This record gives sequence, C-alpha cells and structure tokens, in this order.
Amino acid sequence: MLDVRSFRDDPDAVRAALARRHDGSILEQLGQAIDLDHRRRQLTARRDAVRAQVNYLSEQVGTIRRSGGATGTDTERLQHRSRELRAEAKSIDDEYKVVDGELQALLLSIPNVPHPDVPDGRSDADNQIVSGPVGMPDEFGEYQRVPHWETGAALGILDGERAVKISGAMFTMQRGLGATLARGLCQLALDRNADAFEEIRPPTLVTTETLTASGQLPKFADDAYSIERDNLWCIPTAEVPLTSIYAGEILSEEMLPIRLMAATASYRRESGAAGRDTRGMLRVHEFDKVEILALSTAEQAPELLTDLCRRAEATIAALELPYRIIEICTGDLGQGHHRSIDIDVYAPGCDQWLEVSSVSWFSDYQARRANIRVRRAGRKGTDVVHTLNGSALAVPRVWAAIVENHRQADGSVRVPAVLQPYMRGATSIGPAGDTG
Repeated sequence: MLDVRSFRDDPDAVRAALARRHDGSILEQLGQAIDLDHRRRQLTARRDAVRAQVNYLSEQVGTIRRSGGATGTDTERLQHRSRELRAEAKSIDDEYKVVDGELQALLLSIPNVPHPDVPDGRSDADNQIVSGPVGMPDEFGEYQRVPHWETGAALGILDGERAVKISGAMFTMQRGLGATLARGLCQLALDRNADAFEEIRPPTLVTTETLTASGQLPKFADDAYSIERDNLWCIPTAEVPLTSIYAGEILSEEMLPIRLMAATASYRRESGAAGRDTRGMLRVHEFDKVEILALSTAEQAPELLTDLCRRAEATIAALELPYRIIEICTGDLGQGHHRSIDIDVYAPGCDQWLEVSSVSWFSDYQARRANIRVRRAGRKGTDVVHTLNGSALAVPRVWAAIVENHRQADGSVRVPAVLQPYMRGATSIGPAGDTG
C-alpha cells in the first residue's frame, strides 16, 4: 500500500503520478484517503488534548487530597469533570477507529504509483516492445502451424478430455513424456537460478493475511480459490507465500538482498476468461510455475529488476523459442506494480504471442502491507524493504510453445538440447512413445 506520508507531504505529486494510470476512480479514492487521513489527525489531536486534561485533573485531585486544603465538593467537581472528559476521549477514540478502518480499507484498494520511466498509456495496446522479436524464423513450416492441443492428443502427451472428466473445464493433464517435459521445465528453471536464489518449498494454502500482503486481496478475490471452512486460500503464484516469509520482521541491512525461488502448483479461477483461449494449455485453473523473488533496499532494486529480467529471458532463449520483451505501460500496470516487464513467446500453431513471464518491481507497496522492514546502518528507525518477483518459468504456455515451435514434419516434437538432460534420454517425442 502507499505510504500515507507520501500524499500527506506532497499530495500533488502523488495525484500526478496516479493520474498516469488513466483511471479517474483512482484519483477519487486518493481524495477520499487524503480527507480521511486529515480527519484521523484531527481526531488524534483532540483525543490527546482531552487525555492531557484528564491527566491534569487527576494531578489536581491528588494534590488537593495530599494538602487537605479543599472541600470534598471541590474534589467531587474535579472528578466529575474528569469522568466527562474520559467519556469524551472514548467517544473520540471510537470515531478514530472507524475513520482509521475506512482509511486502511481504502489504502488496500489504491494502486502503486508508476515508476517515472514507465511509458504512458491507457491499455495493453500501448505497451512498448523494447526488444525483439528474437529468434523468429523468416517463415514457419506448415507442420508447425498445428495447435499444441492437436499435437499433444496425437502423441498421447496431453489428455484434456480425461482431465475435464476428473476436475471439470479448464483443467489439463500431461501424460508420458508430456508430463516429463512439464516437470523437466520446472527443474531446468530451478537449476538455472540456483547460483543466486535459495530454493523454498512453501505451503500452497495460505491465510487471508498472506494473500492480502502480496496484493491479491481484496481486489482479486474473485480469481482466487478459497477454502472457507479453514479460512485458507490456494495460492495463485508462489510470489504469495515467498513475499510473506519475513512478514512482520525487521531485517538487518547485511541480509539484503534476499533471493528466493520456488516451484509450486498455482491455482486461478480465470473468472474473466470465459470462451477465451480455453483450449489446450493457454489458460488453465491449475498449473506449475517457478517463481523468483527478491527483497532489497530501494537502492538495490533497479539492478535486481535487470537481473530477474535477464534470467527469465536467458531461459526462454535457451529453449530456442522466438520471443520479445515488452514494457508494460501505466494504464496496464498491475495494482501493486511500480514497473513491469513481460516476456512473450510466439506460438505458430495458435498464431499468438503468449505471455510466459512477467517480472515486476513493487517498490515498498507489498512490503508495507506485509510489514517487512530493514534497519539501515547509521540511520535512525527502519525503512520498508522493496520487493521484486518474476516468473522464472510458467509451464503451460512454454510447454505449448515448445510443442508448436519444435514440431517436426513427421509430427514428432524435438526436445531442445537444454532440456534433454531432464527427459530420461529422450531427444524427441514421437508417436507411441518414440523417443528419437
């Protein structure tokens, strides 16, 4: 969430930054937050003044009783006035709690301010291609223009029909070398980042507080799977538990940056995707993904953003897939994003660019919600840390892109060289389990 002091000290600057998101409702919310913060400060001042009067009267009563120089009526009068003031202080405190609750709820809905370098724009149509296409052939063979769900079914490596029988629409199931391919992609991504990132195997069911800390709640509640009986949520990405590992803690500066990675299942309702990209593996309710995440100081964050992007790009390049890199514009930024870079791969069978990785810098937006702070050497107090994360590799669309881009004229799928060590000796996936 935003730091209240930012719009208390310079509301015009925050208003101008949020105006770049091109959503008038955000500015309305900001105005409400400014008013609530002003009212909260007024109540604090009144409450403190009344409490000071109560303390003063208590001292007077004590002095009178010790001196014995006043009547009982004087003492009763002072005590009566003290009781009135205590009641007033409680009334003010009750109002303060209401105002503070409204402000906190509003702060959970106001998005992050964009980084100054984020390109201006109103929608995804204004996102900027900053690199690529890279590795795009002059033309694709007709045998590559086959959708992955057709190739997957023909080779027996993708069984959507039985997945739907088991779990319903928008679930998929890989079989044989298709399952090996999915698992191998996760291990590849973990291995390629093990030089700098600690591997974590976090819980995939989390509390409401954990999902709120990373920014999924309250805005994206409709896209999440909840287990109401236990007040738990299925994670939409490993970003959620990784972000909260240090929730409520004060870190020493020497600990930063902290780099973490995790391979987990992820769950999303995709409630807004009815009838859109629902065939095959392009948009599914459950999928495997490797997430990389960093906690840092503000000064370390820009270099980390570059590093996370470079790592995600290098993995896609190693898989011999045509790709491009896109900077997300202000109007298309996610709620918590300060800056965001996407990597798209081209899938010739679907004839689409598919987003396979999104690397984002959240500034202190997430960590303020999670209350993760750092004690800086030579400084008083603490600072809120910055968080960054990205998809090192999300299986479904990368799997689809491999099956389509590396499909051969005989209908088999060539396994990229970098993946072959994870495929139990298979160099290709052919009919009836042919491994090349």
